[in-house]
Order: sequence, then C-alpha cells, then structure tokens
Amino acid sequence: MRLLLVRHGQTPSNVEYLLDTAIPGPGLTALGEQQAAALPEALADEDIEALYASTLIRTQLTAAPLAAARGLDVIVRDGIREVFAGDLEMLDGHSPQGHLYMETIFAWSAGDTGRRMPGGENGTEVLARYDAVVTEAADSGARTVALVSHGAAIRMWTAARADNVDVAFAAARPLDNTGVVILEGSPADGWKALSWAGAVVESTGRGAEAGPTGRPLDEVE
Repeated sequence: MRLLLVRHGQTPSNVEYLLDTAIPGPGLTALGEQQAAALPEALADEDIEALYASTLIRTQLTAAPLAAARGLDVIVRDGIREVFAGDLEMLDGHSPQGHLYMETIFAWSAGDTGRRMPGGENGTEVLARYDAVVTEAADSGARTVALVSHGAAIRMWTAARADNVDVAFAAARPLDNTGVVILEGSPADGWKALSWAGAVVESTGRGAEAGPTGRPLDEVE
C-alpha cells in the first residue's frame, strides 16, 4: 500500500508556536485555507482511493478540498490525532516545556514507549492508536491512502515504523503545514519512507543513539 501522511494546514496556534493539541482545536488561518485548497493539485499524481482525517477540526478542514476534488468521503478517526500535550497544553513550543514535548515523542520512536507525556499519553498508547488506523486503511484494500494528521504524530510514527527513517532524521526535519511523508509497505511487512516533504528518503538506519533534537513547534499541531 502507498501511504500518504499529510500535515494539516496552518492554524492560529501554529503562528503563535503554542502546544495546542486538545480536541476539537482551532480551525485554519487564511493561509491554512489556501494550503488546503492547493492540496488537490499538489497530489494530482496520486491515485488516492481512501482519505482519513483526525478528530481535530484542522485536519478535516484540510482534507475537505481534496475530498471534494476526488469524490471521496473523509473518514474521521481519533487514532491519528496529535499527541496530547497533557500538562504542557497551550505552552510555548519554543520553551523548555516545548522541548520536553518533542523529546518525549522521539524517545517513543527510539523504543522508550513506556515514557509518559506529563499528564498525557505514553508511547505504547499513541503508537497503538495510530497503528490501528493505518491497519484499518491497509485492510480496506485501497492501494493508495491519505491520512491528514499532525506534524509531531507523523514524525514520531514514521521514525518508529519506517525501516529507513531514524530518530535523528525525523527530529532534524520539521514538517511544514500540508507537508507530506510518503511511505510504502504494510503493517505485516513493515514500511519504507519514499519521500519526506518532496525529498527522496535514502536509507538512514535506526540511529536512535543520536537522541531527540530539533525545534519543538512548527512540528506541533
């Protein structure tokens, strides 16, 4: 299966660098609406047969133009929502607390899935809910599926599940609004990242020892 993980369009909280992760969350800015409207053309070469969005409003608004252009229903699933910030909710993503958010999610990608976000989920819980939606999509029989999700969740899941993406790679590459990570594979056979925001992904290995780095918020959604 070809799996497209699409970050939602820009929100007011992205502009303010806030850890805004609770449901239902904000809508899109004017720029975010433009980004969503551009998705059908940006993904014109992709034969998308199923389209998912999270339970946060921003992903559903982002998915809507693509759904209309392709004649698809948007399948809403809680499992691909953003990693809940817990006690860090609505704090400055560039603050030490913001860095703690990103350190925690990349620790999960590196295998420390028992670590818990302060006041929030642990990695086992987050990966399980995200995996469940990916498995549902794979079991649908669709050959190409788009999941409109969130930057931190996409980077964390890809670093944890793609054989050729490690923590150092994902941590160093924030995903811009409506940026896309494209993977190929299946839940049974594993996943390989083909491209990250338009750039071909070469094999990087599992450099978990590099540890989490990178900025905390363009990333948080």
